[in-house]
Amino acid sequence: MIIAVDGPAASGKGTIARALAAHYGLPHLDTGLLYRAVGVTVARNGGDPDDPADAAAACVFPDSLLDDLALRSEEAGPLASRASRHPQVRAALFERQRAFARQAGGAVLDGRDIGTVIAPDADAKLFVTASVAVRAERRHRELVARGEPVSLAEIAAELEARDARDMARADAPLRQADDADLLDTSDLSIGASVQRAIALVDARLKDRA
Repeated sequence: MIIAVDGPAASGKGTIARALAAHYGLPHLDTGLLYRAVGVTVARNGGDPDDPADAAAACVFPDSLLDDLALRSEEAGPLASRASRHPQVRAALFERQRAFARQAGGAVLDGRDIGTVIAPDADAKLFVTASVAVRAERRHRELVARGEPVSLAEIAAELEARDARDMARADAPLRQADDADLLDTSDLSIGASVQRAIALVDARLKDRA
């Protein structure tokens, strides 16, 4: 069983994907970490994430980098968004994601093109979203808790910029798959969002039975 969870930054898709993986006993992959790893590697190499060659060269990185806390920083997000625009980067990481999705027993993957590109034949697809204002507040709380001094206005502006880049890129843009269920978490608690996600997946699985 493959479950695809897509959506913009800070929509709650990662939390929901992890909860779904635990509920159904499946392995989980946050594919955004792969692109964050590329972006951070470019920066550490002194390169430019907007340069296709620099970004492609950064696609070779050790698995241990995925545990680096730097990938969770606010700086890593824009780097990932900029690097992921390049077809070379998406092609380099494509098989890595497809292999994870197609492992025996299935998996849960979250990202921005899982239901449209990586696993278009997924058994269940969710597109998780929330308003920019709500997403900015969530990210602000998270970063403040980590001790990172950022303003709410700056976070909102960056989220809007990332959304625009992700939706406008020519290769695998951020969009809701035609057969994905929409889950707007703007007015839902974490617990309510997870329960709604489970209900949507169960309904899809029942239809396939």
